[in-house]
Amino acid sequence: MRKNASRIAAAAGLTVLLTACAGDPAAPGPASGAAATPVVTAGGASASASQAPGGGRSPAATSAPAPSGTGTPDLGAGEEIATGIRAPWGLAFLPGGDALVAERDSGRVLRVPARGGQPREVYRVPGVAPGGEGGLLGLAVSPGYDEDRYVYAYFTAASDNRIVRFRLDDATPEPVFEGIAKSGIHNGGRIAFGPDGMLYAGTGDAGERGASQNPDSPNGKILRLTPEGDPAPGNPREGSAVYSLGHRNVQGLAWDARGRLFAIEFGQNTVDEVNLIEPGRNYGWPEVEGKGDSDGGRFTDPLVTWPTDEASPSGAAIAGNTLYVAALRGERLWTVPLSDGRTGEPRAELSGRYGRLRTVAVAPDGALWLTTSNTDGRGDVRDGDDRILRYPATGSR
Repeated sequence: MRKNASRIAAAAGLTVLLTACAGDPAAPGPASGAAATPVVTAGGASASASQAPGGGRSPAATSAPAPSGTGTPDLGAGEEIATGIRAPWGLAFLPGGDALVAERDSGRVLRVPARGGQPREVYRVPGVAPGGEGGLLGLAVSPGYDEDRYVYAYFTAASDNRIVRFRLDDATPEPVFEGIAKSGIHNGGRIAFGPDGMLYAGTGDAGERGASQNPDSPNGKILRLTPEGDPAPGNPREGSAVYSLGHRNVQGLAWDARGRLFAIEFGQNTVDEVNLIEPGRNYGWPEVEGKGDSDGGRFTDPLVTWPTDEASPSGAAIAGNTLYVAALRGERLWTVPLSDGRTGEPRAELSGRYGRLRTVAVAPDGALWLTTSNTDGRGDVRDGDDRILRYPATGSR
């Protein structure tokens, strides 16, 4: 199952295929009849970005599964369900509602009961080489977990960033995708299964800005893979794992009920972004940071931007008609109203209450889970850090 990123890119003729679909200034812009999507800043300014018909759904996408709970998360009814976790990063739910949490620097995978309780180590990913922003990062649980028992992890190894899968009772993980360049910064790391059953991965530019526009590199991209790590059927070009390009550091992926993918991206000095991801599109980095010159349709503008000191967004989740964005430097939870792919005015919640917020996720019962990130070397450690918070859905039991 071992997949080498550079070998796959070369075999697919990726330089030709992505230049044609997204990097050629003469390439066509948004499809005719595209609907206008507002671009909203934290200050409320609006403009428009093009949204092609289909809203960026992958060709085989189906409706995203709805949580079993009802209502929306009640941010006034939070409860602390776990404490004393060291630099939590990835968070994924098992079918019964318990959560798996990745500790970035230790390589441990902890299991946290659905209603809270003492976390316990259930796995330790071998070969994790922490350093800077690298280490054990994203986790994902197979959509067929009841049958195959697979858990997926994105982590920094000695030579690269890679994705593996494993069973909790098996010490040896199976390589899925390798060869994503590593660095002390911009390792990306978020992985998630989409409503189409494919595995999506957000990668960073690893400090090499040109990688994001280099179609032969898996860095600065969103990748779309089969569960085995092959380029997914229906990608922009057959044989390529690349789904979108021109990203700086993607650490948040979330789908709405219609299967549209939203991604959260760290900016450099000016703005952070929320992007509506459409296959084959180029999101501009490093040529454009935030909303800017689309170069005749070559680049796609973000839906929402924030000043970097108000966000540094890492996690993303959608519950009902709201996008939730966990902010590190901004030390707040942003809520962004969604309506048919359009975004409303962002609102800051929990500002400064818990420090740096890394990951937000919706549990099977509809509750919103939120992790802090104050023990990662950049935060002010508080008593009990790092912690997991749970916000129940209104109307749930």
